[in-house]
Amino acid sequence: MIRKPGMSVRLKLTLSYAGFLMLAGALLLGAVGLFLLNYQDRALEVMPVVMAPSGRDLIKDFAPDAAVVMLLLLVFGLLGGWVLAGRMLAPLTRITAATRRASTGSLAHRIEMEGRDDEFRELADSFDAMLARLDAHVAEQRRFAANASHELRTPLAITQSLLEVARNDPDRDSGELDERLRVVNARAIELTEALLLLSRADQRSFTREPVDLSLLAEEAAETLLPLAEKNGVAIETSGDITAVRGSRALLLQLTTNLLHNAIVHNLPEGGTVRVRTTASPTWSTLTVENTGEAVDPQLVWTFTEPFQRGTERIRRDHAGVGLGLAIVKSIAQAHDGVLALAPGSSGGLCVTVRLPGGPMSFGDG
Repeated sequence: MIRKPGMSVRLKLTLSYAGFLMLAGALLLGAVGLFLLNYQDRALEVMPVVMAPSGRDLIKDFAPDAAVVMLLLLVFGLLGGWVLAGRMLAPLTRITAATRRASTGSLAHRIEMEGRDDEFRELADSFDAMLARLDAHVAEQRRFAANASHELRTPLAITQSLLEVARNDPDRDSGELDERLRVVNARAIELTEALLLLSRADQRSFTREPVDLSLLAEEAAETLLPLAEKNGVAIETSGDITAVRGSRALLLQLTTNLLHNAIVHNLPEGGTVRVRTTASPTWSTLTVENTGEAVDPQLVWTFTEPFQRGTERIRRDHAGVGLGLAIVKSIAQAHDGVLALAPGSSGGLCVTVRLPGGPMSFGDG
């Protein structure tokens, strides 16, 4: 936005301070003048007329001194106001400098303003917190771009290698080549669809409608039952009607990803996945907890980053493309929800998703 040049805030404060001081001085001098005139009237009652000066002479004698005082007040007000305004606006100058540095892409700088709490320090702390979030977000996006490029390049490189081998060996079994190409292509398609879903969740480009999380949990459990039986994992679902407003497709994807993740990262045999939904007047909660080996609490927070598959955890086939929990996090945030991860009480992982909801969600228009 192009703006016309104007006075600085420091100059405005200086003029305001000087003007207020001049006004206060004028009122004070006026009060003194009235006091002197009143004092003259009383003096006439006890003093001879020849010794008492007239009112005009008194004002004439008082006016030059008053003008000198007003001039001194003006000079003092301008100088004092300029200094005081500079000291008061010094924190704002630091904030402006930090803002300019941030606008050039330097997000590592922090104001870190010292002193007791006031409006400027509250603004500086808020700005520092915003820079920290932006810095973390930019770093996460850079890692995501690098990992996504690597993940997308892998199936393409494998496809190119298979095609080169087939070209150099005309007698190679085409059926085996076709099958391997089909598997690699399916993985590339799965990864691309996951990236598109992640982008859709981040953009919040969906229509909100009443959704029951308990029904989604049962649907996801039914869909993934063959995978659970194959891996020897039992699925337990419980909970009452849990109402939220959001995209049914995205929330089903969230539930499916959590359940899929709990199945493939479980015990080799005799594993369990517990899915529970609960509702409160303001929140609806989905909890998915699985058995498994103990999870390092220091590594739990990394599981929601894209392409972080938790290499220390037990993995099976259908381990996915490394975007499962990242998609869950994005969908939860797109629905103004909160995702929390913690080691399970008896090993494994406990994932909790809290979404705004309540009993009235289905009745909203």
